Amino acid sequence: MIQVNELTFSYPGGKHNVFEGLNLQLNEDRIYGLLGKNGMGKSTLLYLIAGLLKPKNGSVIVDGYTASYRYPEMLQELYIVPEEYDLPSMSLAKYAKIHEDFYPHFNQETLKKCLADFEMPVDIDLKQLSMGQKKKVYMSFALATGCHLLLMDEPTNGLDIPSKALFRKVVAGNMAEDSSLIISTHQVHDVEQLLDHIIILDNSQVIVNASTEDITNDYTFGIRQPNEMDESVLYAEPSIQGNNVIARRQKGDNETTINLELLFNAATTGKLK
Repeated sequence: MIQVNELTFSYPGGKHNVFEGLNLQLNEDRIYGLLGKNGMGKSTLLYLIAGLLKPKNGSVIVDGYTASYRYPEMLQELYIVPEEYDLPSMSLAKYAKIHEDFYPHFNQETLKKCLADFEMPVDIDLKQLSMGQKKKVYMSFALATGCHLLLMDEPTNGLDIPSKALFRKVVAGNMAEDSSLIISTHQVHDVEQLLDHIIILDNSQVIVNASTEDITNDYTFGIRQPNEMDESVLYAEPSIQGNNVIARRQKGDNETTINLELLFNAATTGKLK
């Protein structure tokens, strides 16, 4: 679906490359979590996939199309929700009417359902919305496009705690069949229940690229007391309850829920290979 080949990119005037020789493959029918510290290129990679930025060297291929050429056939199957944006001063109905013809799978009923799940009315003026409400509307429209590929940059920023839970419900219940979603985020606890594949960038290189199934097959996540620490523990962080740990999964161990923050910290400190 997406093939990143020997990608090198730097911003004009930048002293360092954001990416240098990056290779990555992303398959269809997945929800990817794209994680990394500030400046590691998460947002940049989304914009390169969307064709909004052009590689210095190498290529980004989306469904057979070179992304930077922005072919209409590619763009009608791709929708990006950036972290920051503005919406025009018009009703949502007018906004949808202007844009829906660009997306052959656009579904008004999906738009209405997403808004209802977000506890938002359908008859709204886009300029009268708060930041969090704008996010809900923009993400609802993105899902209503039915695009094969959705890109979301920090989608839960600006949402209150109840709305973050609603975000997970809206995405899980309204993604088009066989579509993929790439979420770039720092707010790992907001999305970790949604993801089925994890990508972690560090120093502009991919240090983790694994399905959640593979991660839970290989590792367990939990809390251990000091007397329970053994050679199976790969990474630990102290907490009030004990030590939060990642350990090799042994025969007979039950599958555990991924602690995405712990996984991120372990990977970026070199404790998890």
